[in-house]
Amino acid sequence: MIQQIIDGKKTATAGPKVSYTPEELEGIYGLVGKVCTVTDRFGTPRCNVRHLAVFETTFGNPDPRLVQGEGDGEDVEKFQTDHTKAWEGMAAEGIPLTDDTILVVELFELVEEE
Repeated sequence: MIQQIIDGKKTATAGPKVSYTPEELEGIYGLVGKVCTVTDRFGTPRCNVRHLAVFETTFGNPDPRLVQGEGDGEDVEKFQTDHTKAWEGMAAEGIPLTDDTILVVELFELVEEE
């Protein structure tokens, strides 16, 4: 995913709102306008991104900025299929992923590659 950010193909990320604590949500909403370093799984800095916006949308009718920012163009169905797989662990925890599931979306832009 980091390479997709560096290549300019990924400009958004999202997660189901129920998976965040109130403190985590406060932190995410506080990112707007800030530059953050993206690290790989080893903790090595790879790039810096500026958070442009944080907002909520639903899984069943996702905001086009999220779908496009995830690299899916206008293909809502592909976005939903990919993320159903990515978030399948929620179902194992008893949290169903439905059309009404609220997603917290972060839009960002690449500032520089490390």
